[in-house]
Amino acid sequence: MAFRVLIIGGTGQVGAAVVRAVLAEPSCIELVMVNRREVDLARDPRLRQVVLDTAAAGFSAGVATLARAMVAQGGPVYAVSCVGVGAGSLKWSEDELKALEVGIVGAFARGCHAGGITHFSLLSAVGSTPKSRFRYVRVMGLKEQAIEGIGFQRLAIFRPGIIAGNVHTPGYVAWLGRLIPGRFGVVEQDDIGRAFVAEFVANASASGVVYLENDAMKRASSMLTRGNQSTSSIPRP
Repeated sequence: MAFRVLIIGGTGQVGAAVVRAVLAEPSCIELVMVNRREVDLARDPRLRQVVLDTAAAGFSAGVATLARAMVAQGGPVYAVSCVGVGAGSLKWSEDELKALEVGIVGAFARGCHAGGITHFSLLSAVGSTPKSRFRYVRVMGLKEQAIEGIGFQRLAIFRPGIIAGNVHTPGYVAWLGRLIPGRFGVVEQDDIGRAFVAEFVANASASGVVYLENDAMKRASSMLTRGNQSTSSIPRP
């Protein structure tokens, strides 16, 4: 089924991987990026950007207006947050992290919900819990908790471990991470991007909250790739 995507954080490392994966999916008919400032975009007629001041009091209302216009065009609309600090998180105070990860992401999500979007996909981190003694993981847990409370019909929370192919992940860390099995090990950045798209394609009518860790993202990426290969092999009239 043809779908549209509204994304914040699409200029970051993982966000850019999601954007590439969405644009590689034939079922996507529109991808709208919410950016703080104008950026150069890939040359694709389905892709456009809307510049909004994320610090403004009316940010959430602006997102709601945008979401409402997309929903009115028909077909499912999926909202995505790939907001993240990356390697600079150690330099941020907890209040600064909360302002971004909970405040801005929360305002975006509330605007999406108010605008009629029912499916939301959220980038988080492995082990996230608001009770963690580790600051970053604790803030990720608070973010998840805030988005869960909004009441989306479907909420997919992506919790990658060590992200390979990311400029913020040193090569030796990615190499060592391959020796770690399970959710704390390595997942390729492009697999994360494809897993987001697989969520849109495979779960259009799904409901509830789902958590996707490394293995689940790898499986979803593989299934999407096989599905697209099968589709591309069908002879065209």
